[in-house]
Amino acid sequence: MARYRFHCTNGLECVFDARGAEVRAAGRLSARAERVAADVRRTLANRTDWADWRVSVHDLTGRRVLVQPFEAVRERVKAAA
Repeated sequence: MARYRFHCTNGLECVFDARGAEVRAAGRLSARAERVAADVRRTLANRTDWADWRVSVHDLTGRRVLVQPFEAVRERVKAAA
């Protein structure tokens, strides 16, 4: 199990993950990033445009291992409905 940090940004504003989260397998990073994006959307509910927002996932050395757009998550949810 490894710890990763899930930072969110639109290029101008940032929501930093100082604590990070334990993830058992690297294949689960995308699912965790989806949950983080949903949490940020709920926290910053007054926003209407999430098109430029993305989750940037980093290991504890600071190496970026995944970048996932918020909108990609929303499109998958719409397709499943």
